[in-house]
Amino acid sequence: MGLRTLRAGIPMMSGFSLNTFTKEQLDLIHFATLEILRDSGVKVELAEATEIFAGAGCMIEKNDDYSIVKIPAYVIEDCLHWAPSNIVFYGRDPKNDYAVDGKRTGISPFGENVQVIDRFSRTVRRSFKEDLAQATLMCDYYDEVPVVERALCSGDKNPDAQALHNFEAMVTHTSKHLFLSIGREESAKKVLQMAYAVAGSKENFEKRPFVSAFVCPTSPLVLSKQCCEGTITAARGGGGVAIIPMALSGATAPATLGGTLVQHNAEVLSNLVLAQLTRKGTPTMYSTCSTIMDLRFTVAAVGAPEWGILSAALASVAQYYNLPFWGNGGQTDSKLVDAQAGYESSLTMLLTTLSGANITYGAGCLESGLTFDFAKFVLDIENFRRVHKVIAGIDLSDESLALDIIKEVGPGGEFMTHPHTFKHMREMSMSTVFDRRKREVWMEYAGGKDVTEPAYAETDRILTTYKAAPVSSDAIRRMDEIIKEFEEHSF
Repeated sequence: MGLRTLRAGIPMMSGFSLNTFTKEQLDLIHFATLEILRDSGVKVELAEATEIFAGAGCMIEKNDDYSIVKIPAYVIEDCLHWAPSNIVFYGRDPKNDYAVDGKRTGISPFGENVQVIDRFSRTVRRSFKEDLAQATLMCDYYDEVPVVERALCSGDKNPDAQALHNFEAMVTHTSKHLFLSIGREESAKKVLQMAYAVAGSKENFEKRPFVSAFVCPTSPLVLSKQCCEGTITAARGGGGVAIIPMALSGATAPATLGGTLVQHNAEVLSNLVLAQLTRKGTPTMYSTCSTIMDLRFTVAAVGAPEWGILSAALASVAQYYNLPFWGNGGQTDSKLVDAQAGYESSLTMLLTTLSGANITYGAGCLESGLTFDFAKFVLDIENFRRVHKVIAGIDLSDESLALDIIKEVGPGGEFMTHPHTFKHMREMSMSTVFDRRKREVWMEYAGGKDVTEPAYAETDRILTTYKAAPVSSDAIRRMDEIIKEFEEHSF
């Protein structure tokens, strides 16, 4: 081996990524958004939120039960400055803290599916609280899932109390950071009380908030009463907010992706302003659930290329603002775990993850976001590992280029038994559920069954052998009391 010195100015590792927009194009999107918020403004349906905007110098046009709020550029830019860029999404267990510095990436399930494919009967049914608990436990098991979205709803519980039941099912089955809708003011406050009970006190929770509230502006350009109440309550209560518009290009947003992009951005920034004016420094996740409306079938198309295109584009916008990003990827419009599901899920998962999204969410999703399937969740995790292998790129260090090894083996030699191979073979991608065996071995091992069968088997193995870090019995008792009290006085 000859002497090899370090190379100057040449990075040895070049990960793959997408460069969606130039700086000038991002400036254009930003200035267009400022124009929309200055001239058209947003409809605000909560008087308290209107007062918060007015106190910061926004222009208010009052109507009977809502106001049009026009936001000056300086208010938006101040609030963007206050929103933290380096966020730690704390877990109930510190080992599960997730610091979203830069373009660190992870995956999460899609939320909120209202149906599930039963693991035993393989038929579609309404989702129950126990289904959410099991899906959450699966998320806790996989390291690829750094934070946990509410995958299903507690459909067997009263809708007004579902946020409370959803939180209880999730917090008792994972110690990772939780993302879920906490509902209107009354239920939102109760969810936070439950979180304080788990943390031991409100003060403990505020030091390490392990819950972020999903809040959803209504397209086009409306901050509904529930959205405002959830934002204000979460911010005042010490939690974070994830702002997730659901603009539909051609229906609730312009039929052009550029127009949908600007409108989506305006909806996020208006909600971000409310969160930061409520409590400066509120952790804020820039999120998206925007896509096209398939006008032939009047359905939101989550398997469409535009689902991934918008997500990758909005990732660049979020990064322009130095905000963490939650993007679409891995969903499908298919009703089965079939070829359509594989093609659609893979395309959008790859696009969003290559864009540097901190969370690519969609694992387990079928039927345009209506149905959760455990087998698809397992397969999506496996696919995400493949995507992660792609974004890691190729190491060009001396060790990786292996010039001395190639020379040593020489023409016509073999590398399989060389120590260099033993040293590096575990760096190669390996399948867990996807099958790479020859057909004869596959027939003997798997009986020629579809890949969903080993995925269901892996689900059963995890759910019967794995346990999440427990919540104290006192906290569980207190949560049950809060739910019971809320249900008795609310219905």
